[in-house]
Amino acid sequence: MELIKNEELADLYSFYGQLLTKGQQAYFEDYYYDDLSLGEIADNHGVSRQAVYDNLRRSSKSLENYEKKLHLKRDYLQMDQLASVALKQLASDPEASRDNLTKLIKLIRGE
Repeated sequence: MELIKNEELADLYSFYGQLLTKGQQAYFEDYYYDDLSLGEIADNHGVSRQAVYDNLRRSSKSLENYEKKLHLKRDYLQMDQLASVALKQLASDPEASRDNLTKLIKLIRGE
């Protein structure tokens, strides 16, 4: 379960990481990408383990809130799925492929 949560946060970070402060980005990358412990991050930044933990928690909540409001990840996954299905159907069922591409275009346009 923890691994799934970490993957979800890493995905959200790829969409919204630039909206976090530089400090939040540094802690997040150290913890989730560089696999450093809270203690190692605290030592590297000259803060307490609790400060690192609190910062990571706030960063995670911020990323989740950005997705709730902006839906970039959700929309990207929908577009990716529609494009994949349309490409697979292109040779065997051009009409269904056209329908899926039409849905994709509407999704991209925000319709």
